[in-house]
Amino acid sequence: MTDTDGKKPLGLRGGSHPGQVKQSFSHGRTKAVVVETKQKKRVVVAKPVAPPPAAAAAAGTGTGARPPAGVAPGVRRPAGVSESEMERRLKAVQAARAREAQDAARRAEEERQREEERARKRAEAEAEAEARRREEARRIAEERAREEEARRKVEEEERRRRIAERQKPAAAAAAAPAAAPGPAAPSPRAPLGPRKTERGREDDREARAARAREDGRRAGKLTLNEALSGEGGRQRSLAAMKRKQERARQKAMGLGAVREKQVRDVQLPETITVQELANRMAERAADVVKALMKMGVMATMNQTLDADTAELVVEEFGHHAQRVSDADVEQVIDTVDDRPENLRPRPPVVTIMGHVDHGKTSLLDAIRKTNVVAGEAGGITQHIGAYQVTTESGAPLTFLDTPGHAAFTSMRARGAQVTDIVVLVVAADDAVMPQTVEAISHAKAAKVPVIVAINKIDKPSARPDKVRTDLLQHEIVVEKLSGDVQDVEVSAVTGQGLDTLLEAIALQAEVLELTANPERPALGAVIEAKLDVGRGPIATVLVQNGTLRRGDIFVVGEQWGKVRALMNDRGERVDDAGPSVPVEVLGINGTPEAGDVLNVVETEQQAREIAAYRGQLARDKRAAAGAAATLEQLLAKAKADASVAELPVVVKADVQGSAEAIVQALEKLGNEEVRVRILHSGVGAITETDIGLAEASRAIVIGFNVRANASARAAANQKGVEIRYYSVIYDLVDDVKTAASGLLKDEVRERFIGYARILQVFKVSGVGKVAGCLVTEGVARRSAGVRLLRDNVVIHEGTLKTLKRFKDEVKEVASGQECGMAFENYDDVRESDVIELFERETVERSLN
Repeated sequence: MTDTDGKKPLGLRGGSHPGQVKQSFSHGRTKAVVVETKQKKRVVVAKPVAPPPAAAAAAGTGTGARPPAGVAPGVRRPAGVSESEMERRLKAVQAARAREAQDAARRAEEERQREEERARKRAEAEAEAEARRREEARRIAEERAREEEARRKVEEEERRRRIAERQKPAAAAAAAPAAAPGPAAPSPRAPLGPRKTERGREDDREARAARAREDGRRAGKLTLNEALSGEGGRQRSLAAMKRKQERARQKAMGLGAVREKQVRDVQLPETITVQELANRMAERAADVVKALMKMGVMATMNQTLDADTAELVVEEFGHHAQRVSDADVEQVIDTVDDRPENLRPRPPVVTIMGHVDHGKTSLLDAIRKTNVVAGEAGGITQHIGAYQVTTESGAPLTFLDTPGHAAFTSMRARGAQVTDIVVLVVAADDAVMPQTVEAISHAKAAKVPVIVAINKIDKPSARPDKVRTDLLQHEIVVEKLSGDVQDVEVSAVTGQGLDTLLEAIALQAEVLELTANPERPALGAVIEAKLDVGRGPIATVLVQNGTLRRGDIFVVGEQWGKVRALMNDRGERVDDAGPSVPVEVLGINGTPEAGDVLNVVETEQQAREIAAYRGQLARDKRAAAGAAATLEQLLAKAKADASVAELPVVVKADVQGSAEAIVQALEKLGNEEVRVRILHSGVGAITETDIGLAEASRAIVIGFNVRANASARAAANQKGVEIRYYSVIYDLVDDVKTAASGLLKDEVRERFIGYARILQVFKVSGVGKVAGCLVTEGVARRSAGVRLLRDNVVIHEGTLKTLKRFKDEVKEVASGQECGMAFENYDDVRESDVIELFERETVERSLN
């Protein structure tokens, strides 16, 4: 049997044969080339292997080829694969199967070992847990035994003490005969002191060890082993020794029982220092620092912790943490409901609403003249906007002069129960107007009763029945139409029905049963606030509940203060103000806003904290509103501001309240074309720094009740900065408004002056087309603008080049006369066209 096993060597058929290749060139030229292709033969020859005996025998007997050893009889050898290659392949397959079996066995063995390891660790953990439980049980048993032994010793000592006390009288009686004259008896042996307790023996051992350590320290230098062993530490102080002796004495007397640790409720604000946290827990600050170091927080006593970290520390020491927020400072405001036995009747608060042209102001003046002493000259309305009158029956009424519907709605929205009754004024000769309907809507939203006052009843054109009928459309049914709303016909000129109106208000107040508790801390609402030059910020407050007294500490909105003085509606100083009484309050640190609620608190610190919290909350809200803007919004705002003219201003005032009031007043000035920008506002004299800021921004400096120092005046003169001084805030606002109005562009208005009709068109050399016109209306002027109308459609707008009357150039042509007109840079004129003539004039604008 040969290597080829009787088969031909593998190879490619044939030898070389011709072929053709097509070559491509530029410009689309090609060329066919004849080539000769040769095919190489590949012969696959197996390595020589000794044939197995069975194969040799078969070859000798001539029986033919058989499968090699290890091959299943049914497996055929592929064509072209020698026996040696087949054996090699079969051995590789068998080796792979053996490796797979070994890997499976190895993985099974590793899994078994891991399971055994897990079982061993589980058993060890259970054994350790069982040992810990046994150790804990043993420790608890030992502690209980020690406690029982200590208790038994204390009882034994107490029993011995009682026996000794009972034996003292008998011993004294026995010693009395021995005191008689005779030979001196030998002194008895001193009784043995009480045996040392276990604690005393331990203290002795500690003292001996301490002396030994002291001797060791004095003997030589401190070694590393001694330092690491903890010996050689600081000696106990005298106070520590005294505490140790006191503990030993108390334990000997039975008072040494371990006291239970007191668990405290610790209030945690949003931030707290380590020292304050230790004080609230009644722990040492050093212990708190150690606890923080164990938690991975390196902090000193004066550093600040957040609420979460502080809560973990409190729980670590076994106390209870109570999270509090900054808003809890307002909890000091008294919100307890009043008891029924403490309530007393109070006057009603009446608001008069209606259209201004329906006699609202005249009705208020008539009520004042009827009920206010002559000489008041307008009374309290000019000062605080609220006043009190008394009816003929002696019932007091409080009238509130609100500046408009917006202020009334704002008060109701803030929850201040300012108004109890609304008097709706309707003119009898004008009936219901749109603002009257708006007033009805405000009264319904406030859920207060309405009294209809039909005014101007003295006029001949008065129709009160029409007013009552029109009110039916708005669900206001008066008593004369079988409704429940009172209506009174009044006249502010003649005074007719005014007393009836006051009695109707008093009757409605009796139905409402208005009560308040005058003994509680005051609660009120700010009607209006102003800044007086001499007296500072003044707030007009309507007391709603309680009594406001001179010296009370209060908080109102973002401001706080102490009542320095109270002024009633007649301008007199009073010591207190009860419910439904309007007063002027002096002593506020700033100017509050209308509608703010006034609350009386106990201490000045509480008022400061509440005002600071509210101010911070307002600042955060403003900052959040300014920061919550996208890039697109910022770009759009910058684009919009590019067309807005600004008047930069630097404001300096005598007090902060004045500065804030001025800033608020100036920020309200302006429109979509011009506005006032406050560069800086502060308190104190005008300094050179303010002048430098104003020069850089080309601003004006405003001083309110302050002056510039010498250096600031010199710098202002040198740099050309304007300084304006004011003492009245209204003059300041008016001047700034005038200056801002100067930045507005003038308004251009057109004024029609005449019409002219084209009769004929002429061509003039050097001029062009000239229209022969007849002035049909108004006048034609040379300086006027013109529009050319053709079939009532504007086809050109421009100016006149020439205006002639016959052959003369004229400035003006009156109506009914003929003239010649030529347009500037326009020649398309036809007969029957109409020329419209107008003049432009500029009007200065001002801020409303």
